[in-house]
Amino acid sequence: MTADAKDIPPPSGSLVIIGGALRVDNAAVWQRIVQQAGGKGAKIAVIPAAAANPERSGELTVESLNQHGAQAFVIPLSVKHPKFRPQDIASDAAWLKQLKGATGVYFTGGDQGRIIQALVNADGSKTAMLEAIWEIYRRGGVIAGSSAGAAIMSTTMFYDAKPVLPTLKLGVSDGKEIANGLGFIGPDVFIDQHLIIRGRFARMLPVMLKKNYKLGLGVDENTAMVITHQNEVEVIGYKGAILLDLSEATTDVTQSNFNVSNARISYLDRGDRFNLQSKVLTPSADKLKGKLNPAQPYNTDQRFYPDILANTVVTDLMFHLIDSKQESAIGLTFGMDQQPELGFEFSFRKVADSQGYYSNASGSESYSIQNLRLDIKPVTMQLPLYK
Repeated sequence: MTADAKDIPPPSGSLVIIGGALRVDNAAVWQRIVQQAGGKGAKIAVIPAAAANPERSGELTVESLNQHGAQAFVIPLSVKHPKFRPQDIASDAAWLKQLKGATGVYFTGGDQGRIIQALVNADGSKTAMLEAIWEIYRRGGVIAGSSAGAAIMSTTMFYDAKPVLPTLKLGVSDGKEIANGLGFIGPDVFIDQHLIIRGRFARMLPVMLKKNYKLGLGVDENTAMVITHQNEVEVIGYKGAILLDLSEATTDVTQSNFNVSNARISYLDRGDRFNLQSKVLTPSADKLKGKLNPAQPYNTDQRFYPDILANTVVTDLMFHLIDSKQESAIGLTFGMDQQPELGFEFSFRKVADSQGYYSNASGSESYSIQNLRLDIKPVTMQLPLYK
């Protein structure tokens, strides 16, 4: 680290990381963005750089923020904008002045590669506009982003990603499936989005192992993680987030195919808080009295999950297992793409530090789960399956 880098103060702001598909009626998330930016009248710059139609995306986002008390405005920064070139906007004194008066920045969804194109110079250095965004974050403002706007939050992001199973089979390469993000959350946590509804939790693992991340956070659609400079994570919105911890995980390097042992997987429900430093989970208020007793599980049936990467299946498994007589559960994944005979077995197991909380206060069952052990190994299928 250079002397100049040491002189730069750490950010004192917050992040609102949204898993995509944020509905206009999700008041909890929109209001929280405005609150983190300073409350009613907060000036929030909307950057639609990722959007295929940046004009429409920017206008709709401004409308949603202003309905909840902001004074939001669009900065027309995009490689897709029909009227402005990004290199002109990113260095324009008038736009920079307006941005510097803001206390929040919102990145819309779309293609995260376009955000990097618009805000990072060809030599990898920050544009003047990106420097100004970092300054907002350092002085206490909020950086929010949905979908593509969430992907840029870590130092590494998915760039041209394959589907989940091919990612496990073929791995990831810099400059192809993954690229440099903007790194607002810092170098220690990997971020992914659209996570549970699209069965994406497993695709974080090859990236985390390759780039030596110990923690990964994947947030679901219409849901957000609010992350403070004190490393506190709070989940708000519709559903929850998956936390992966590889602090004690190992891989068998003699295996040619992807594998991992002794990973930890947790589910953070809306209202839950988690400290990234201490790794303490504080469940939502309705679950504080609902700590599960492993000696008195509710579920008695044995379950097996033939398609662990299907939508919401991983959380269905975790909810059942944490409140079950079953000590472990197996999920499989196979596909007819590359190497159709190759698949993976996902083994989830309760261990000494596994913890679960339960509530039905909202009229439906909800769980918070910490530290199930996860092991993944390659398996082969005999083809053809039948004649």
